[in-house]
Amino acid sequence: MKRVLDVILSFSLILLLLPIYIIVALLIKVTMGSPILFKQARPGFNEVLFYIFKFRTMTDDRDIEGCLLPDEKRLKGIGKFIRSTSLDELPQLINVLKGDMSFVGPRPLLVEYLSLYNDEQKKRHSVLPGITGWAQVNGRNAISWQEKFKLDIWYVDNHSFILDIKILWLTFLKVIKRSDISSSSAQTMETFKGNE
Repeated sequence: MKRVLDVILSFSLILLLLPIYIIVALLIKVTMGSPILFKQARPGFNEVLFYIFKFRTMTDDRDIEGCLLPDEKRLKGIGKFIRSTSLDELPQLINVLKGDMSFVGPRPLLVEYLSLYNDEQKKRHSVLPGITGWAQVNGRNAISWQEKFKLDIWYVDNHSFILDIKILWLTFLKVIKRSDISSSSAQTMETFKGNE
């Protein structure tokens, strides 16, 4: 049932939001050039890798040695606006349509984090990853990794249709308020370095 709803809703939203996709793509092309989409391998259900799609929000600015500048220095202008309004997440509707993701589930994190999880944290991969999740509506990037993982596992153990509807509604409110987008000490979430 959840998969059927994911397909119907993602396909409908892609069609409905097509003008916004075009506008955002043009803004990125004019201000930052190509590529328009950011594509990165992420672990999904049962840790199987897939490519997640997002609108690009960071420039390719580099220092004099040719190394990329830190995230906070590359996230500016139109990219910062796209990130703050969560418009960068819209291409993930394609991931939902393909079956890589669901609307609701633990967020798919970086591949290099896989070896750092303890057995409890690995349970987050026993369901499809989501565009939004229980951790996102309870702090998102403003909470610690440990809190985030606890919320993810709670969702895995308690997920239901009613809970998914609640999470989608709370996500809508978070997006409108633009809350918890950044961590307390950085523009993006700090790197997960394992459990102490």
